[in-house]
Amino acid sequence: MTSDYWLAYETSEERAAFFDPSLFIEVYAVIAAISFILMFGRTAFSMLLGLKTSQKFFKQILHSILHAPMSFFDTTPSGRILSRASSDQTNIDVLLPFMTILSLSLYMSVISVIIITCQYAWPTVFLLVPLGWLNIWYRGYYLATSREITRLDSITKAPVIHHFSESISGVMTIRCFRKQDRFVQENVDRVDGNLRMDFHNNGANGWLGFRMEFLGSMFLCVSTVFMILLPSNVIKPEYVGLSLSYGLSLNGLLFWALYTSCFVENRMVSVERIKQFTNIPSEAEWVKKDTSPPPNWPNHGSVELRDLQVRYRPNTPLVLKGITLNIQGGKKIGVVGRTGGGKSTLIQVLFRLVEPSGGSIIIDGIDISTLGLHDLRSRFGIIPQEPILFEGTVRSNIDPIGQHSDEEIWRSLERCQLNDVVAAKPGKLDSAVVDNGDNWSVGQRQLLCLGRVLLKHSRLLFMDEATASVDSQTDAVIQKVIREDFADCTIVSIAHRIPTVMDCDRVLVIDAGYAKEFDKPSRLIEKPSLFGALVQEYANRSSGL
Repeated sequence: MTSDYWLAYETSEERAAFFDPSLFIEVYAVIAAISFILMFGRTAFSMLLGLKTSQKFFKQILHSILHAPMSFFDTTPSGRILSRASSDQTNIDVLLPFMTILSLSLYMSVISVIIITCQYAWPTVFLLVPLGWLNIWYRGYYLATSREITRLDSITKAPVIHHFSESISGVMTIRCFRKQDRFVQENVDRVDGNLRMDFHNNGANGWLGFRMEFLGSMFLCVSTVFMILLPSNVIKPEYVGLSLSYGLSLNGLLFWALYTSCFVENRMVSVERIKQFTNIPSEAEWVKKDTSPPPNWPNHGSVELRDLQVRYRPNTPLVLKGITLNIQGGKKIGVVGRTGGGKSTLIQVLFRLVEPSGGSIIIDGIDISTLGLHDLRSRFGIIPQEPILFEGTVRSNIDPIGQHSDEEIWRSLERCQLNDVVAAKPGKLDSAVVDNGDNWSVGQRQLLCLGRVLLKHSRLLFMDEATASVDSQTDAVIQKVIREDFADCTIVSIAHRIPTVMDCDRVLVIDAGYAKEFDKPSRLIEKPSLFGALVQEYANRSSGL
């Protein structure tokens, strides 16, 4: 504005006799330099502030989600999490900082245009009151609808992401049953549902734009009439040109100022949605310095359950309904039972993925509820039914925390008969492992999980039918390593196939959340028992096959 004022002043008739080109250019250059510095400072400040804000929000939601209990992931679709970490976070990263500064800048421009126009056509001041009232009324009317449409747009975007990710992960099953058309149509329907919100949002923007431009045109027309009617000795011609040049831009400025301010308020829905996920109830403390276990804990591996009761979420039925038993250190325990009896829940509560609702778990004299989660989980070994590998290298998968030397890693690979396979690869220990370990066979992935457990030297090992999805040769390797390297360890093995627990020291039969039987397999078979019925049922099924 200062540059335009200077240009109008120096080119007026009164200044024609005193016009100095050098002074004109020097002042104009100074004004341009100051404008550049102020605009650069505004941009740098807004970007720095936006970056710090987006980083803070992202760290909060990342910390909250990674420390959320398993019940959160059981009840929250993955698409809902991804939409907040992608589109909502993008709004905070990119759109909100830019549009906030742009909105402030446009409102300052609108105010400047109105000041300049009223300065030389003072009767237009009387138009400011109805103009301001109509702007506020239209903004509130538009915003109430636009905000809800924006919220619905975010809500309908999550099912699109969730359905697409599920379709990709289950593409083999979809093709086997020839259901491609059904899933394509479902995806199209969900995308259409999301795009409807975008269509209605554009319609609302058009509604607002027409009315704002109409108001701006009316203001310009009235102010122009007053400038024409006023005598020349009241208003100088050069300032009429200045007023009209600014007034012509009022239409667009008025609409865009109102639109950007509403855009900012609508996109604050993303802040609201992310804040919802920053207030997720967290798991227990990761580390408790006051109750850290001894360095060699557990040294015996004895486990005592005292009236253990577990439910997955509040106001849901108990899954484990008061289990009391004592597992001596160094024993091999097989856990069997029918589907839904609570076998896997027992492993989850020992790792405190699910917190006990009642009772306690004592391992080598320490109540595990008093320990930090890292201190607890890092002392146990587990071989899951589905082998879990992460994107990275062989080294980062077998030794995730980086606590062991190369010699120890190679010894572990040799014990699980993977050293030749890894040594044959160009990168050896730095050979690539893609996401989920898809460039390795299922048997090799399971053996890598076994090698991971061998490095920990844990006195407590949990197995969830570790050989259910591998061939007989890999099964033999795993069983041999377990017999030789974990001979003195306590092993709790969840069995889905009865023969895998026949050589255990004791068998725990869980039925409907209760520990029905806990004895040697030979004794349970000799008398009428649930375990005997399971063995007979397995034998009948095998003979029928």
